[in-house]
Amino acid sequence: MGKPRSFYYLLHPRPVVLVTSKCPNGRFNVAPIAWITPVSEEPPTLALAVDKENYTYQCLETCPELVINIPSLDMAELVMELGSVSGRNVDKIAKFGVRTARSSKVEPPRIEGCIGWIECKVSQKLDVGEVGLFICEVLEYDTAPNTSTDWGWDLSRTSPLLHVGGRSFAGVGRRIFVRKRA
Repeated sequence: MGKPRSFYYLLHPRPVVLVTSKCPNGRFNVAPIAWITPVSEEPPTLALAVDKENYTYQCLETCPELVINIPSLDMAELVMELGSVSGRNVDKIAKFGVRTARSSKVEPPRIEGCIGWIECKVSQKLDVGEVGLFICEVLEYDTAPNTSTDWGWDLSRTSPLLHVGGRSFAGVGRRIFVRKRA
């Protein structure tokens, strides 16, 4: 046993999302991305890092709208399949039978079966090393019925999918509450 092969594995497991975007060929694409984080509550903003070689990078540059679809633990196989091919040459939505639904604020669709959705528009892009860091304004968000509370996921009913690394995924385990000091 040694140290992880890269520093970022110390930040795993982490949520993996499915990003839907509209591409230069007019088709919608879907790509799994785990490098995503909230940045600001006001204005509501998040950031995602997309490899410059990834077709999603080109899609977001062409049409700066996207949906962050949050898959549940039982969607791990689909997430892996969607990450196994590039949308540059394959219509991944058709190939893998991904069911979509109309979004309320952006053109790219939501993915049915996910437990949550965040509709965004790109407000800035910063190239950092091999990735583009897309800063995205949150326009709308929602969750599937009976999956959330005021503080996020109802973990007694669902688990967002976490990426451990490679082909390894996990769900949320035991939940603990920390008492406030007197």
